Amino acid sequence: MKDLMGMMKQAKAMQEKMQGLQAEIAEVTETGQSGGGLVKVTLKGTGEMVGVQIGPSLLKDGEGDILEDLVVAAHAEAKRRLDATIGEKTQALTAGLPLPPGMKLPF
Repeated sequence: MKDLMGMMKQAKAMQEKMQGLQAEIAEVTETGQSGGGLVKVTLKGTGEMVGVQIGPSLLKDGEGDILEDLVVAAHAEAKRRLDATIGEKTQALTAGLPLPPGMKLPF
């Protein structure tokens, strides 16, 4: 019974830490770029796109396909950076927990 109470306290503490982590992650922003910095996309920790910057040299008739590809590439880089940042923050929180290999938090 004593172990059960200890486990419950640990679970509650972990839940509070996870809520704090989720709030912290929601405030994180990452920016990806493509085309040598001509296109930049900024994402929040929630995955919401909050900014797009496009260099004026790309705003020409007939350049639409290139611009679309560069926006997609910049978004992909921003998403990769965001995932890495979230992974680092989550790993710091879960250090020492006996999680199965490949299990990611938050769920």
